[in-house]
Amino acid sequence: MISLAHAQTAAASADPTGGLMQMLPMILMFVVLWFFMIRPQMKKSKEHKALLAGLAKGDEIVTQGGIVGKVTKVGDSYVSVEIAEGTEVVVQKPSIGLVLPKGTLKSL
Repeated sequence: MISLAHAQTAAASADPTGGLMQMLPMILMFVVLWFFMIRPQMKKSKEHKALLAGLAKGDEIVTQGGIVGKVTKVGDSYVSVEIAEGTEVVVQKPSIGLVLPKGTLKSL
């Protein structure tokens, strides 16, 4: 009779790929996740940081809350935005969604 330990080693040595085929679906799922979710999110984050770094006085912006205005003062963490004649609000830099082309507010 063959002992139980010899039978287990014989079954394990019969797999020439060494278990790689069992790990292949997980590796493929990670690659797909990387290209469809993680990479685009990192790219979008980098673009938003560049937008905030290039913010200057006189830029016309839209906040993530939908407030449209013109930048009057830029600080390290906060930005003063004029939303109407003589009305200024202070918003955090990360809450700025996008910078509008110059002259957009005149047509509103």
